[in-house]
Amino acid sequence: MSGFHHVEVWVADLAEARAQWGWLLRELGFDRADEWAGGESWAAGGAYLTLTTSPNLTGTTHDRRSPGVNHLAFKAGSRDRVDAVMAEAEQHGWRPLYHDRYPHAGGPDHYAGWLENTAGFKAELVADPS
Repeated sequence: MSGFHHVEVWVADLAEARAQWGWLLRELGFDRADEWAGGESWAAGGAYLTLTTSPNLTGTTHDRRSPGVNHLAFKAGSRDRVDAVMAEAEQHGWRPLYHDRYPHAGGPDHYAGWLENTAGFKAELVADPS
């Protein structure tokens, strides 16, 4: 069986991550599965995403343009759902990217929104193709 089991995201500011990622993950149908002093996990579809701090961090922001992960792409449901989340994102610490090409920055057959949070993490919200 293939697929992701989980993704772990190291964050410098856990309170900020809980607020920003927590809002986005709830909007995308994730449920908080676990929480501890240094992090939390959110689950959906048999996989989970962990937000955690580490004493081994070498910086305070994420640079998605450096080697490593550029962004996380989420199945976001209908086009209306993508539009609704994009409309509320700035109120929750996320700024729209490629707004001038929204919702087809990925091409004419790809309906999605792109967001970046204050720590520099990028998320893509992909609408169902139907």
